[in-house]
Amino acid sequence: MGDEKQKEGLKKKVMVAIDESEGSYHALMWVLNNLKESLKSLQLVIFAAQASPKYNSICGSQLGFARIYCPFSATCNSVIERNKKISLGLLEKAKGICASKGVYVETVTETGDPKETICNAVQRHKINLLVIGDHDNGILRRVFQGSLGDYCLDHAKCPVLVVKN
Repeated sequence: MGDEKQKEGLKKKVMVAIDESEGSYHALMWVLNNLKESLKSLQLVIFAAQASPKYNSICGSQLGFARIYCPFSATCNSVIERNKKISLGLLEKAKGICASKGVYVETVTETGDPKETICNAVQRHKINLLVIGDHDNGILRRVFQGSLGDYCLDHAKCPVLVVKN
Protein backbone atom coordinates (compact mmCIF):
# COMPACT_ATOMS: atom_id res chain seq x y z
CA MET A 1 0.00 0.00 0.00
CA GLY A 2 2.90 2.39 0.66
CA ASP A 3 4.20 1.83 -2.89
CA GLU A 4 0.77 2.70 -4.29
CA LYS A 5 0.70 6.05 -2.43
CA GLN A 6 4.26 6.77 -3.57
CA LYS A 7 3.32 6.07 -7.22
CA GLU A 8 0.28 8.35 -6.84
CA GLY A 9 2.56 11.20 -5.76
CA LEU A 10 4.80 10.66 -8.79
CA LYS A 11 1.94 10.70 -11.32
CA LYS A 12 2.04 13.59 -13.72
CA LYS A 13 -0.95 15.91 -13.40
CA VAL A 14 -3.02 17.62 -16.09
CA MET A 15 -5.34 20.41 -14.98
CA VAL A 16 -8.30 21.63 -17.03
CA ALA A 17 -9.70 25.03 -15.97
CA ILE A 18 -13.45 25.22 -16.53
CA ASP A 19 -16.18 27.82 -16.32
CA GLU A 20 -19.62 28.23 -17.87
CA SER A 21 -18.24 28.87 -21.34
CA GLU A 22 -18.51 26.52 -24.26
CA GLY A 23 -14.76 26.88 -24.78
CA SER A 24 -13.85 25.38 -21.42
CA TYR A 25 -16.04 22.32 -21.98
CA HIS A 26 -14.60 21.99 -25.47
CA ALA A 27 -11.14 21.92 -23.83
CA LEU A 28 -12.28 19.24 -21.36
CA MET A 29 -13.71 17.10 -24.16
CA TRP A 30 -10.50 17.60 -26.16
CA VAL A 31 -8.47 16.24 -23.24
CA LEU A 32 -10.83 13.29 -22.75
CA ASN A 33 -10.83 12.42 -26.47
CA ASN A 34 -7.20 13.10 -27.37
CA LEU A 35 -5.35 12.12 -24.22
CA LYS A 36 -7.51 9.11 -23.28
CA GLU A 37 -4.63 6.63 -23.46
CA SER A 38 -2.34 8.96 -21.51
CA LEU A 39 -4.99 9.53 -18.84
CA LYS A 40 -4.42 5.98 -17.63
CA SER A 41 -1.07 7.09 -16.24
CA LEU A 42 -1.93 10.75 -15.52
CA GLN A 43 -3.96 12.38 -12.79
CA LEU A 44 -6.65 14.69 -14.18
CA VAL A 45 -7.55 17.74 -12.09
CA ILE A 46 -10.57 19.91 -12.92
CA PHE A 47 -10.39 23.48 -11.59
CA ALA A 48 -13.11 26.12 -11.30
CA ALA A 49 -12.43 29.63 -9.97
CA GLN A 50 -14.89 31.33 -7.62
CA ALA A 51 -14.73 35.04 -8.27
CA SER A 52 -14.50 37.07 -5.09
CA PRO A 53 -16.65 40.20 -4.92
CA LYS A 54 -13.72 42.59 -5.16
CA TYR A 55 -13.09 41.28 -8.71
CA ASN A 56 -16.72 41.54 -9.76
CA SER A 57 -18.08 44.21 -12.00
CA ILE A 58 -21.31 45.27 -13.59
CA CYS A 59 -19.70 45.10 -17.04
CA GLY A 60 -19.67 41.31 -17.20
CA SER A 61 -17.13 38.66 -16.56
CA GLN A 62 -13.92 37.35 -17.97
CA LEU A 63 -14.84 33.69 -17.53
CA GLY A 64 -18.54 33.72 -18.29
CA PHE A 65 -19.94 33.87 -14.75
CA ALA A 66 -22.70 36.39 -14.15
CA ARG A 67 -21.08 38.45 -11.41
CA ILE A 68 -22.46 41.35 -9.45
CA TYR A 69 -20.68 44.36 -7.95
CA CYS A 70 -21.54 44.45 -4.26
CA PRO A 71 -20.60 47.36 -2.00
CA PHE A 72 -22.31 45.93 1.12
CA SER A 73 -21.06 42.94 3.13
CA ALA A 74 -24.47 41.22 3.40
CA THR A 75 -24.79 41.37 -0.38
CA CYS A 76 -21.18 40.22 -0.76
CA ASN A 77 -21.79 37.15 1.39
CA SER A 78 -24.75 36.11 -0.76
CA VAL A 79 -22.68 36.69 -3.92
CA ILE A 80 -19.83 34.61 -2.48
CA GLU A 81 -22.25 31.78 -1.67
CA ARG A 82 -23.80 32.01 -5.15
CA ASN A 83 -20.37 31.89 -6.84
CA LYS A 84 -19.41 28.90 -4.70
CA LYS A 85 -22.60 27.04 -5.70
CA ILE A 86 -21.97 27.81 -9.37
CA SER A 87 -18.37 26.57 -9.15
CA LEU A 88 -19.35 23.39 -7.34
CA GLY A 89 -22.09 22.78 -9.92
CA LEU A 90 -19.61 23.23 -12.76
CA LEU A 91 -17.22 20.79 -11.12
CA GLU A 92 -19.98 18.20 -10.63
CA LYS A 93 -20.99 18.53 -14.29
CA ALA A 94 -17.37 18.08 -15.41
CA LYS A 95 -16.89 15.17 -13.02
CA GLY A 96 -19.97 13.48 -14.52
CA ILE A 97 -18.66 13.99 -18.06
CA CYS A 98 -15.33 12.44 -17.07
CA ALA A 99 -17.01 9.53 -15.25
CA SER A 100 -19.07 8.78 -18.37
CA LYS A 101 -15.74 8.36 -20.20
CA GLY A 102 -14.35 6.15 -17.42
CA VAL A 103 -11.93 8.80 -16.14
CA TYR A 104 -11.57 9.54 -12.42
CA VAL A 105 -10.82 13.20 -11.63
CA GLU A 106 -9.87 15.35 -8.68
CA THR A 107 -11.83 18.60 -8.46
CA VAL A 108 -10.52 21.88 -7.04
CA THR A 109 -12.06 25.31 -6.57
CA GLU A 110 -10.58 28.48 -5.11
CA THR A 111 -11.79 32.04 -4.56
CA GLY A 112 -10.17 35.04 -6.21
CA ASP A 113 -9.27 36.52 -9.56
CA PRO A 114 -9.62 33.58 -11.98
CA LYS A 115 -6.33 34.32 -13.75
CA GLU A 116 -4.38 34.34 -10.49
CA THR A 117 -6.18 31.42 -8.85
CA ILE A 118 -5.55 29.20 -11.85
CA CYS A 119 -1.83 29.97 -11.87
CA ASN A 120 -1.60 29.61 -8.08
CA ALA A 121 -3.39 26.24 -8.23
CA VAL A 122 -0.93 25.06 -10.89
CA GLN A 123 1.93 25.69 -8.50
CA ARG A 124 0.19 24.44 -5.33
CA HIS A 125 -0.98 21.16 -6.91
CA LYS A 126 2.25 20.60 -8.87
CA ILE A 127 0.48 20.53 -12.24
CA ASN A 128 2.54 19.39 -15.25
CA LEU A 129 0.17 20.65 -17.99
CA LEU A 130 -2.56 23.30 -17.84
CA VAL A 131 -5.36 23.08 -20.41
CA ILE A 132 -7.73 26.00 -20.97
CA GLY A 133 -10.36 26.78 -23.55
CA ASP A 134 -10.13 29.73 -25.88
CA HIS A 135 -12.48 32.55 -24.87
CA ASP A 136 -13.75 34.95 -27.48
CA ASN A 137 -13.50 38.15 -25.46
CA GLY A 138 -13.37 40.54 -28.39
CA ILE A 139 -10.52 42.83 -29.31
CA LEU A 140 -11.37 45.70 -26.93
CA ARG A 141 -11.59 43.49 -23.87
CA ARG A 142 -8.31 41.78 -24.80
CA VAL A 143 -6.59 45.16 -25.22
CA PHE A 144 -7.78 46.51 -21.85
CA GLN A 145 -7.93 43.35 -19.72
CA GLY A 146 -5.74 40.86 -21.53
CA SER A 147 -6.88 37.31 -22.02
CA LEU A 148 -6.87 34.41 -19.62
CA GLY A 149 -4.70 32.46 -22.07
CA ASP A 150 -2.12 35.26 -22.31
CA TYR A 151 -1.97 35.59 -18.54
CA CYS A 152 -1.58 31.84 -17.98
CA LEU A 153 1.05 31.56 -20.72
CA ASP A 154 3.07 34.26 -18.95
CA HIS A 155 2.51 33.22 -15.32
CA ALA A 156 1.75 29.47 -15.04
CA LYS A 157 4.74 27.41 -13.92
CA CYS A 158 4.03 24.64 -16.46
CA PRO A 159 3.26 24.26 -20.17
CA VAL A 160 -0.14 25.68 -21.16
CA LEU A 161 -2.35 24.25 -23.90
CA VAL A 162 -5.04 26.60 -25.21
CA VAL A 163 -7.70 24.59 -27.05
CA LYS A 164 -9.38 26.60 -29.78
CA ASN A 165 -13.02 26.04 -30.66
